Parts: sequence; C-alpha cells; structure tokens
Amino acid sequence: MFNVTPLVRTLIIINVAIFLLQNVAEQFTVYLSLWPIGSPYFQPYQFFTYMFAHGGFGHIFFNMFAFVSFAPILEQYWGEKKFLFFYLATGIGAGVIYGVVNYFFFPGHGGPMLGASGALYGILMAFGMVFPDMELMLLFPPIPIKAKYMVFLMGGITFLMDRTGTVAHLAHFGGALVAFVIISYWKSQNRGRY
Repeated sequence: MFNVTPLVRTLIIINVAIFLLQNVAEQFTVYLSLWPIGSPYFQPYQFFTYMFAHGGFGHIFFNMFAFVSFAPILEQYWGEKKFLFFYLATGIGAGVIYGVVNYFFFPGHGGPMLGASGALYGILMAFGMVFPDMELMLLFPPIPIKAKYMVFLMGGITFLMDRTGTVAHLAHFGGALVAFVIISYWKSQNRGRY
C-alpha cells in the first residue's frame, strides 16, 4: 500500500521504539518532552527529543500514518540528506516557536509538549508547495483533492477536532511556517528543482 523509503522507515522505527520505551518506563516521557522554558524540567535538548515521543497509541498512530502517507515522496524527490535536514529543521523550529511564544506571551501556562506533529505539518506544507497540483484521494469522503488544499484541510480538521484543548496548534503552525520559509528560500536559490 505504501512505498516506504529507507529514511522514513528508520524515523518510524525510532518513533515506535521510543514510544515502547515510554510505556516501559514513564520517566522517559518526562525527560524527552518539551517543557515550558523556565520550568525546572526544561532542558534545551528537549527542542530535539520532544518530536520522537508521543502521548498515546492514537497519537503515534495518526502521526506515523500521515508521515508514511506524505514523507516518502519528499524523500524520493530530495534525497535522504536534504529530507533529513528538512524534517529536523521543521521539528526543532516548531518546538522553538512554541517554546519562545509561550515563554513571552503565556508564561507559567501549559505543560509539556511531545509528538512529531510540528515536523509533520512541515512535511504537509512542503508537500503542498512542491507538488501543489498532485491529486490525492481522501479516505472519507473518497474524493480527490489537490495537495495545496490538503494542507489547509488537515490543519482545519486538527483544529476543529481538538475538544480537549491539549493539541499544540502553535507547534503545528510553527512547523508549517518553518517549512514555508525553507521551501521559499530553496525556490529562490534554485529556480529548477528544490
């Protein structure tokens, strides 16, 4: 069903392995999650580690499902090194934006953040920018939609389905914003393939 590329497979294995470790020892979640800047639990390395930890089976399942749906095409298009740079940059960038905005505008609020969603929204934004007119088939309802519209649809669905208020929408936005900046820069530097 999916054509999983080598780096995407490796990243999925890392995410699943860390999720299993989290379920064996809950302390892993405390150390890997991105805590608010200024919190006694905050450490700078968490801008990297948070994106490999997840909050439950549904969380990791839907993140990895979306990841395997879009990421392999970008990896094939860019190659492993460029894709890995992009994935890490959007994930770290999402965490930094989330942490800094919360530190300055909502100090003392919120708990830890975790999950690959920031990087995933970077991948969705990239997919929509690199392959804007590629038609994708929705699962429900089963209708075709262009990639450039899928980005907004997925963002809207996530926002509307968040009944608990626990989804880090700012991290999603941060990942998409970092992706937009990177892709725009690559486009300006290389008029052909970016």
